[in-house]
Amino acid sequence: MAEAAISEAHGLCSSDLPPLPENRIVVGFGMVSVDYVAIVDAFPKPDEKVRGRSLQVFGGGNAANALTCASRLGLTPKLITKVGDDSLGQIALAELEADGVDTSLVKISDGGTSTSTYVIVDKQMKTRTCIYTLGVPAMVPDDLPKTKLVSALNEAKLAYFDGRSTKPALVVAQEAARMSIPILVEAERKKAGLASLLDLATYIICSEKFPQAWTSASSIPKALVSILLKYPNVKFVIATLGEKGCVMIDRRTPGEDPNLDAIDVDSLTESLKLRIDENVTAPTFVASESSVRLRANGIGTLYGKLLLGTAEKIPPSEILDTTGAGDAFIGAVLYALCAGMPPEKMLPFSCQVAAICCRALGARTGLPQRDDPRLAPFLRKANMGLPSRKVSSQV
Repeated sequence: MAEAAISEAHGLCSSDLPPLPENRIVVGFGMVSVDYVAIVDAFPKPDEKVRGRSLQVFGGGNAANALTCASRLGLTPKLITKVGDDSLGQIALAELEADGVDTSLVKISDGGTSTSTYVIVDKQMKTRTCIYTLGVPAMVPDDLPKTKLVSALNEAKLAYFDGRSTKPALVVAQEAARMSIPILVEAERKKAGLASLLDLATYIICSEKFPQAWTSASSIPKALVSILLKYPNVKFVIATLGEKGCVMIDRRTPGEDPNLDAIDVDSLTESLKLRIDENVTAPTFVASESSVRLRANGIGTLYGKLLLGTAEKIPPSEILDTTGAGDAFIGAVLYALCAGMPPEKMLPFSCQVAAICCRALGARTGLPQRDDPRLAPFLRKANMGLPSRKVSSQV
């Protein structure tokens, strides 16, 4: 009843939604865990005792969360990971299977323990702090029989990696690359083996801190230019910025004038920020012209389109837990890529999915289904109805 009322208020019906993508199989590799989520009034100081308001148990793990999101949006995800034959592993797999994630590729280790995470949600600061304990034994390349891997990838539209367990991940990525399957790599933090995964990437999605840590650039936009120059096969790179939204550079071919003057990417970013309508609460975007020559001083230049996506302005009273918001964003991007969404539609859609996730406790509880009325304006077949402003290449 409530959803129907919302749909009626927005003037939407199921016919507004496009058909599901023809090929919607996504193979993901990465972490699954069980999250113990504790809510506290304020984060404790060292050697301090605080009373928790509640303690709940949820499924977690970057790859598992992102693929759960993708499944609820209508994709057919398969997860490659490893769990122990303990009760935590059973809980994790059962929850994934209930959400439509194919777990037939999951390795179950005899006598092993599964990954778990303690999540402290600070009600006062609206933050979450994660302490995770990796499962043992860790996944190794020998856990992935080639015949089974090839069969799993055979009809995949995309392969996704959360940047963990890089040695076995690289085996999967190399096979995906050999089969010409586009690869999305999540880059959350610097770690051994990640560079080899990025070498094979078609798309990269970064945490806010990663681009500068990886490149030593003086700003995030410059760092994104640096990443695209370092990895010439990457079509786009996105940095997620939490409540500040996201920034994206979509690689483009040179425009009609290949000698076009280069634009400083930091200056262009600042000019785009000035064109964001702060009165709009729903996620939207601002963008440069379709193909401009972006310059990062001391790094180089490339042709691309710079886009800033805005996050939904969520009333503080509605924010319950930001755990998994980045994973929700990635799950939405997986759907957008399978559906052939342009960046201008993909960014607001993905930001909206992430915002919906923040309205419930745990990484997956709030993940929306594809027919959620709050997503209809971002999925409709006709004009997406989102405000946007293009910015001249002259800054």
